[in-house]
Amino acid sequence: MAKKVNSTGSQSGTALVLALIMIIVITLLALASSYTSIFEIKLAGNKRGSTDAFYAADTGVNTITTNIANFNLNSYDGATNKYSPFSDLTNTTPNPTNAQVNITYVPTQSGPPPRGMGFSAVNLSYAYYQVQSAGKDQAGSGSTATVQEEVVRLLPVQ
Repeated sequence: MAKKVNSTGSQSGTALVLALIMIIVITLLALASSYTSIFEIKLAGNKRGSTDAFYAADTGVNTITTNIANFNLNSYDGATNKYSPFSDLTNTTPNPTNAQVNITYVPTQSGPPPRGMGFSAVNLSYAYYQVQSAGKDQAGSGSTATVQEEVVRLLPVQ
């Protein structure tokens, strides 16, 4: 007669072990996806902060260049040829983004403006300025940006 073998007796915990392994794998996948989501949220926040800082600095440059009074050399420091319009209490130029702007007069640069600027006036002289604007993001994440621009002022020949 053939001997009967109990097949369930040799596998008495296999299902439990497989279930535990599957729970561990699913838990690890859930942790990895949550860490990835947190990382992506931080990246998006940093990108937003740096974009805000850039636009704050760019607004500082655009605000300053629209007011011709900011390029009056009587307001400049004679030793450094620099002027900070937002620090000047007599200057009424608004500063909506709290940018830190400095204008530097460059007396060593002379001659007509670079080609392609569309100026062809003969009886004019030119004054060159460098505008540097530093902006911070408005949310306070610590992002900063600096925008530099060169400005050419047309002056009548005296």
